[in-house]
This record gives sequence, C-alpha cells and structure tokens, in this order.
Amino acid sequence: MDASLYWVVTLTVLVAVTAWIGVRALRSGAGPTGSPTGDAGPPEVEPPPPLPEFRYHPDPVATGSVVASTAACESCGRRRGYALTSTIYAEEEVETVCPWCVADGTAAAKFDGEFNDSAGVGGYGRWDAVPPDVVREVSERTPGFMGRQQERWWTHCGDAGEFLGRAGTEDVERHSAQASIREELGLDDGPEWSRYLASLDSDGQPTAYLFRCRVCGAVGGYSDCT
Repeated sequence: MDASLYWVVTLTVLVAVTAWIGVRALRSGAGPTGSPTGDAGPPEVEPPPPLPEFRYHPDPVATGSVVASTAACESCGRRRGYALTSTIYAEEEVETVCPWCVADGTAAAKFDGEFNDSAGVGGYGRWDAVPPDVVREVSERTPGFMGRQQERWWTHCGDAGEFLGRAGTEDVERHSAQASIREELGLDDGPEWSRYLASLDSDGQPTAYLFRCRVCGAVGGYSDCT
C-alpha cells in the first residue's frame, strides 16, 4: 500500500473510533475518558405517594395551599410532585417545601420556622385557648394559607378548627357562618352588616376565612381586606 494512502486510512479509522467513544460517553453520562461529567442535574420527579393527612387542614389541595410542582423541596431535596404555596416564617428565605416535610415536622425543625404564627392560633387571645401541643401542630406541622392581613387560626371548644378555605358571601351563608364573621367584626345585625356580607369575595376582598370546629361541627372564622 502507498505510504500516503496508509496514513489517510489510519487517520480515518482513528477519527471514527474517537467519535464512537464520544457518543457512548455522552449517552452514559460520562466524559470522553469514562469519568463522570460532575453535573448530575436536578433529581427526577418521583411518582407522588398519597398526600399526608393534616388534622387541621384536611384538604390543602382544594384550598390552594398545596399545588402540583416539579420543584425540589428545600428540606429533603426530593421532587415528589407537590409543594406548598404558603410561607414558612423563618430567618432563612425558603421558597419550596413539600407537604411531607411539613407533616413530619422536618421542615419546621430544619429552618427553625413556623407555617402558621403560633400566637395567631386562637386569634392572639380573641378565641378559645388550646393546649400547647395543638398550637405546635398547627404552627409547625400544618400548611398555612395566604390572607390579606396577618393570618389567624380560628379555635372553638378548646381545639383548633379545620381550615376550609377562603370564602365569599355564598360560602358564608351555606355554612351558616354569618354570626361568627359578624361578631368578629363587632358589627350589629343591620344594614351595615348586610352590605359587608354581600361584598365578601373569595377571590377579591373583603375575604372570609372559614374553619370547622372538630368538636361540635360549628363553622366560624373571620374576614379581612387590605
């Protein structure tokens, strides 16, 4: 074989082999030498297990406090398909927490924070006092909600209520919660209260926030606006 032709064939083979090795390396996630690239990327979204149960917030998906999300939880680092929309009150700024890390208390412990203001459980002394373990469960292991003003957690019969969600006029009337909302405002049953009740809007303002008593079943709460 002519010497020049020999080198042309040899170089062609070497280029082909090198390209083949490179493609194999890219498919396996390793560099050309077979070593890891060092960039594993974000964790894969896991098939979500059943959502945890929350004694004082029985349906956080319906209330909008938990939504589908592909973001990684900043507490456990996993992407389990859901995240809170409410805030954890902590010194460190935290954007994404999964409901499982709320339910088992790991997020509150890791960030030394609260999902609901512990002093607001009972309306800062306005409603029934509850045991300390109930306050801790609501503040550290229960998804919160977004209010127009500082959120409060309604209590009744010596226990925290179950959060039902934001409410407008029809919701308040359907749950027969007019008296509770009116008394919390300090209004008499008259024209001013009728106008206020008619103005309640779950998506606008003023907005009512309804809870159900776990002892007697009564529905109550409060309202606010900006």
